[in-house]
Amino acid sequence: MKKKIIISLILFILVCGFGFWGREIFSNNQKKNKTEAKSEENFNRLSDEELKERIGQMVMIGFRGTEVSENSDIIKIINDAKIGGVVLSDFDVPSKSFPRNILNYEQTKKLISDLKKYSSVPLFIAVDAEGGKVNRLKSEYGFLDIASPKELGELNNYEITKKEYLKLSKEFRELGFNMNFAPVVDLNINTKNPIIGALNRSFSSNPDIVFIQAKVFIESLKENNIISVAKHFPGHGSSKNDSHLGIVDVTETYKEEEIIPYQKLNENNLLEAVMTAHIFNKKIDKNYPSTLSSIFLEDILRKKIGFSGVIISDDMQMGAISKNYGFKESIIKAINAGNDILLFSNNSSNNYDKDLGYKVTDIIYDAVKNDQISEKRIFESSERIYNLKRKFKII
Repeated sequence: MKKKIIISLILFILVCGFGFWGREIFSNNQKKNKTEAKSEENFNRLSDEELKERIGQMVMIGFRGTEVSENSDIIKIINDAKIGGVVLSDFDVPSKSFPRNILNYEQTKKLISDLKKYSSVPLFIAVDAEGGKVNRLKSEYGFLDIASPKELGELNNYEITKKEYLKLSKEFRELGFNMNFAPVVDLNINTKNPIIGALNRSFSSNPDIVFIQAKVFIESLKENNIISVAKHFPGHGSSKNDSHLGIVDVTETYKEEEIIPYQKLNENNLLEAVMTAHIFNKKIDKNYPSTLSSIFLEDILRKKIGFSGVIISDDMQMGAISKNYGFKESIIKAINAGNDILLFSNNSSNNYDKDLGYKVTDIIYDAVKNDQISEKRIFESSERIYNLKRKFKII
């Protein structure tokens, strides 16, 4: 009898306890759902000031000058338009002269330090440093000599690759950079490709070798808190032409395996940011190049591959875009396609424009106000950018 009473008491306690815990779980879920709903509603309630700040985060720009002060044009633009990032280069294309931003080691280090000191906005400070021929930090200016991707891919030796990219990673940290537009994960399918193969920028035509080498590159950068930007999605290695100059159509040359490095890097949680390619593949999108295509960026990169990080456009002033789309049109299409950051090097054959940052952010702001770009798109992209900056302790 006593045994039955004890069992009944235990059952009663368990039922009551489950009911209590069940209510707690339900209550917590309700709270969580309300929080998520509130977060989702935030993008519809942005003040003008917050909208402008979030738009500024989505713009990365290049400028002229080997030094800056609080009165420099670029500092005024960063602080006024809340620009989220800058890109440095050694050569000024419009004037066809050296230097643009990079003169030597100590000067570059001071330039970066002053950019951070005078800017009210925590910046992405980026450069192209792939190694080999495409490296704005050249040994002739006093920087480290880094082997080309082709050389390292041919050796395919983990220790050698690790040693080479750790050197670069440490140099980045010492100089103050926090983002590298590398690695190139294009497959070397067309070895005569003027912009990839001919410049030894690809590790290999083998996607597995490209993945392994890119993995080491990214891990080495990460050891010194440097953001890697894998490029050029969905693959520029089979092209016959240079997208700096005009339209590049890979419809008949593109290979499905060109997407494999992105898939494998994402599966290994190594994709922090991805840069687009201005290439056409009419079998995928009949109307737009990948930078302006939601099919490439949303359907393939986001949904098929599962990438949830930051998408950065290749330079929006390259011929493939600037010669075929209006300035305003290309900006609106790029954001609606899924780009989080629009890159304007301000370093193309077009004339240099010291007010470019203002013009880009004004176009985006007006497009939001005219319902050509939704506030939700601005909210989503800026959240990804903020999250990346938090992850790498930029903010």
